[in-house]
Amino acid sequence: MPELPEVETVRRGLTNLVESAKVKTIDVLYPKMINVSAKEFKDTLEGHTINRIDRRGKYLLFRFDNEMTLVSHLRMEGKYDVEPDGTEPTKHTHIIFHMDDNRELRYKDSRKFGRMYLVKNGDEKTLSGLGTIGPEPTDETLTFDYMKSIMNKARGKIKPFLLNQSNIAGLGNIYCDEVLWLTKIHPETQTNLITDEEIEELRKNIIAEIKMAIKGHGTTVHSYSNAYGEAGSFQNHLHVYGRKGEPCERCDTLLEKIKVAQRGTTFCPNCQRKVVE
Repeated sequence: MPELPEVETVRRGLTNLVESAKVKTIDVLYPKMINVSAKEFKDTLEGHTINRIDRRGKYLLFRFDNEMTLVSHLRMEGKYDVEPDGTEPTKHTHIIFHMDDNRELRYKDSRKFGRMYLVKNGDEKTLSGLGTIGPEPTDETLTFDYMKSIMNKARGKIKPFLLNQSNIAGLGNIYCDEVLWLTKIHPETQTNLITDEEIEELRKNIIAEIKMAIKGHGTTVHSYSNAYGEAGSFQNHLHVYGRKGEPCERCDTLLEKIKVAQRGTTFCPNCQRKVVE
């Protein structure tokens, strides 16, 4: 699943490609992907301009000039690209926005898991995923006091805590494994047992890792590509994710992989010791 750096990379690419573009007509090839009827979807957006594209966590928010927002979640395999008008669609193309400049913005999704929600500006918080989303992983929004407060009250394991979007926005399996290795925290450590020093170090590593991943245009593990159809490069800088059985970069201990919260989790059994009460 694309995580925050990948979605931010897509947002930036789409901003360059289609911001200020006017939607002439829309083809809805897979109506189950949207939260309204195909007719309402088309009637609401056709003839209107994409003013800007925002992001919140892993969600893209297309802001139109009629005070409407199209909220898009890519899920596992969703991706956007821009093609010349009239280009033959692939079998995985599900929504086509025909622009008035003879281009098409296309949404493709081989698994059809992605979803689009049409809401009025400001109403995006009524959507279940966006209404409870935590702060973005930046210096300004992800403060030590906030993290200490929610982590001290938590009783579960740290890996699922970080995966929970209501705690911190945008972290997924890849970056959770990476920041836990960087902070030398075992993924099954009980969250409220993590010290203040470790919380501050974890906070710094989350912010720095996400920033670097965005700079590297995200991580390509399966089929992710940005709005230009290009793969990300941050997978070349991963320390543990996808490296089961390889030596730890710090201590040469072979990395292990376990299941935590039903997710494959790679860690160093020497550097990341589990803390128990």
